[in-house]
Amino acid sequence: MQDIEKIALLINLGSPESTKVKDIRKYLDEFLMDERVIDLAYWKRALIVKGIILNFRPKKSAKAYQSIWWEEGSPLIVISKRMQEKVQKHADIPVHLAMRYGNPSINSVLKEVHANYSGLKEILLIPLYPHYAMSSYETVVAKTIEELAKISHDIKLNIMPPFYDNKDYINLLAKSIEKYNPSSYDRVLFSYHGIPERHVKKSDPSGEHCLTVANCCEKNHPCHKFCYRHQTLSTTKFVASELNLEKNKYSTSYQSRLGNNPWLEPFTDKTLTLLPSQGVKKLLIICPAFVSDCLETLEEIALEGKEIFMQNGGEIFKVVPCLNDDEDWAKLMAKWINTFDPKLTKGAENIL
Repeated sequence: MQDIEKIALLINLGSPESTKVKDIRKYLDEFLMDERVIDLAYWKRALIVKGIILNFRPKKSAKAYQSIWWEEGSPLIVISKRMQEKVQKHADIPVHLAMRYGNPSINSVLKEVHANYSGLKEILLIPLYPHYAMSSYETVVAKTIEELAKISHDIKLNIMPPFYDNKDYINLLAKSIEKYNPSSYDRVLFSYHGIPERHVKKSDPSGEHCLTVANCCEKNHPCHKFCYRHQTLSTTKFVASELNLEKNKYSTSYQSRLGNNPWLEPFTDKTLTLLPSQGVKKLLIICPAFVSDCLETLEEIALEGKEIFMQNGGEIFKVVPCLNDDEDWAKLMAKWINTFDPKLTKGAENIL
């Protein structure tokens, strides 16, 4: 055992073990049965997921995963491990990696560090999501708290807040776009993962601001600390400002929706359908909700999205890769780890 008092734990979304239908089904079962992803009573959630979705979705998803799978395995897993290794080179404390769904699981990693580090007193939890949402950031925090309680009550958990507006992070995003000469495109589209409108409302502690007043995201309010829509729009605004993009040269949309309930709009697929008719023939697209390329960026956007755009009259469609394991991104993450102020964690318990 090593005498270590503090570690950092990076947690990303996760991925199926393989592109086999049985592995896809297992992954989707864990993912969609999460009460913060489909926030319905257990019996309703089970009826929808186990009774309907898992009967047809795994085969369709298997084909999608097969189209983007790398020889080394899942792109998200491979990239996340590379990122962890690079962060470790610059971090002052051990850096570990877990996945919210699939492997390496949060439970297995927590057991490992508890067994291997004598005197472990503190874990710095870093959800690898720039923005706050029930179905991403919040579920990582909740699951980690739950699993840590099973192992030890003596280890303090500090939680890094969402970094959607961090100036260094915004600068890195802007630089990643700048490499593609955005001024040569008709539009830069910021496509974020979609969430149901009810999730935005549920995350509003006041219960009276988000999506209930006009221009709610533009009016200062304490709930913005938990508002996914406000945070995504802010990221777009800050990056566009960094790039000096004119207002008619960029826009925001939301991808990946499930079910018939209202989701954040405008939808990315419908946006891609309409843009060519609006004179946008050359499109540069970036997905800032993800720090690692995955099914949603490599298949839904780079393959399906391109097909939609080109079939409707588009001419050039270019996707900006996620920050992935970029060296500057790894150095920035290590900097956050090395300089983290525990005071930033105050109030984190209020998100659950």
